[in-house]
Amino acid sequence: MKICEQSPLLDSILESWRASLGGDFAAYRNHCYRVLNFCLALGAESAEDISKVSIAAAFHDLGIWTNNTYDYLGPSRQLAREYLARSNRGGWSEEIETMIDQHHKLSKFKADANRLVEPFRKADWIDVSRGRLKFGLPSAYVAGILSRFPNAGFHKRLIALTKQRLKTHPFNPLPMLRL
Repeated sequence: MKICEQSPLLDSILESWRASLGGDFAAYRNHCYRVLNFCLALGAESAEDISKVSIAAAFHDLGIWTNNTYDYLGPSRQLAREYLARSNRGGWSEEIETMIDQHHKLSKFKADANRLVEPFRKADWIDVSRGRLKFGLPSAYVAGILSRFPNAGFHKRLIALTKQRLKTHPFNPLPMLRL
């Protein structure tokens, strides 16, 4: 399996949000690259697929930083929708927004109309679980991606955000989860 070392599209989008990401820029960028690579390995194949996954990866958690909220799926979808409209890719909006909205779904996404949603969901879970979940990917490949794109404090940041959210919303600490 190949490793996507660089995605100019992903880097361009992330660079435009560098100020919002602040000190978490490297952590988020590496998370996006891990998700991109795992999704490609799970079935995104064409150049169009790579572009769609790069865009979804860039925006999928971005609302945390741009809207200062842990209930970030709506803001992240909105940012993606606006980007897609500006870049003349509005026809991709439904699929990419669904990828963002469903990436924390606990069960399989079954709608075939959006074929990249399920690989993207699995890719994010592989990363969030730090490779404990693999969804059939070889252990050596997963370990290689995790090593190539280091955590840089991403999971530590998620734990801090979860603790912060728990204080203010004890009955809804993880609003991004879907059944």
